Amino acid sequence: MLNGLWLSFFVVAAVAGFSRWLLADDPAVFAAMVESLFAMAKLSVEVMVLLFGTLTLWLGLLRIAEKAGLVDALARVLGPLFARLMPEVPRGHPALGLITMNFAANGLGLDNAATPIGLKAVRALQTLNPSSTTASNAQILFLVLNASSLTLLPVTIFMYRAQQGAPDPTLVFLPILLATSASTLVGLLSVALMQRLRLWDPVVLAYLIPGALLLGSFMALLATMSATALAALSSLMGNLTLFGIVLLFLLLGALKKVAVYEEFIEGAKEGFDVAKSLLPYLVAMLCAVGVLRASGALEFGLDGIRWLVEWAGWDTRFVEALPTALVKPFSGSAARAMLIETMQTQGVDSFAALVAATIQGSTETTFYVLAVYFGAVGIQRARHAVGCALLAELAGVLAAIAVCYWFFG
Repeated sequence: MLNGLWLSFFVVAAVAGFSRWLLADDPAVFAAMVESLFAMAKLSVEVMVLLFGTLTLWLGLLRIAEKAGLVDALARVLGPLFARLMPEVPRGHPALGLITMNFAANGLGLDNAATPIGLKAVRALQTLNPSSTTASNAQILFLVLNASSLTLLPVTIFMYRAQQGAPDPTLVFLPILLATSASTLVGLLSVALMQRLRLWDPVVLAYLIPGALLLGSFMALLATMSATALAALSSLMGNLTLFGIVLLFLLLGALKKVAVYEEFIEGAKEGFDVAKSLLPYLVAMLCAVGVLRASGALEFGLDGIRWLVEWAGWDTRFVEALPTALVKPFSGSAARAMLIETMQTQGVDSFAALVAATIQGSTETTFYVLAVYFGAVGIQRARHAVGCALLAELAGVLAAIAVCYWFFG
């Protein structure tokens, strides 16, 4: 899948380049394409420098939280809910702890760290699967919730914005929170419908109703605020939440007599290993996207979409963010490259870049997750996993666009 996607970027760029040369007498396009290759390779290394630090920091902190028992505590708190949503998984099964850790990593926006944990969770669920080649209900629910993003604190998005010079990297905190809530809700409801899960069970309602009321009340409060006030609140809450989580992990670790420094170092080593493996993928995708943009092919496609949007009488500012949305189901690295490229060309705080960042934080690499998670355990029949995951993905994209218009006008 990624082979075809990556190769197609260069093939389309080549066709566009030769077309501009032969039909528009623009031989300079090839110089621009070659220059873009080197520029994007350089940018990849610059992004990786900050990514090394970000993953190292947060995996170190996550290790402290794990050793302090926070992950086990979350598993116990969510245990009754999992028992209703995944009735085939026994209480206390190792899969539940792994699922909780995966959700925690995803919630912090550490998708690269969440993947290895998620693989362990899928393997644990496979031990309960009566069919070795058909996805179980629990595996489908786990995958769809992963595909719905579940990002509550998108630290990597903040990192990309900071690297691109954003004066306030956390500006998109609330938009991402609202958009990812929409995608997760749609994912859960679609799976519940297909699996006939009893969401009206008193235990399930005890979890869902307070969350829905809290979110609804919060949105009602936000509706009374101006766009300027919304942006300021998003920044404040993002920074407070970020620092609050750091403080919580450290203080909880200290109270539980965890050797916080030593455990942080051990977790940070894992973060370093995860980060260094990403550079080749980032170089590959950023260079491919850069060549595609320099050839004029990307702009040509966006012009077509922009024309359709104008014909429908809608505002077209979000169109520049659509490349991130279009490639996200297939490749996280490609979407990341599209996001960074949008920030570079449009400006880090442009409307398009803000929408792209929100989309990146509220959607997931659906087909990649399917291929990796199900492929790891030999699942060949995904059943309703693909449809439900793509529905959640679409909900996340639409919600991201709508919320950004609400927040940033």
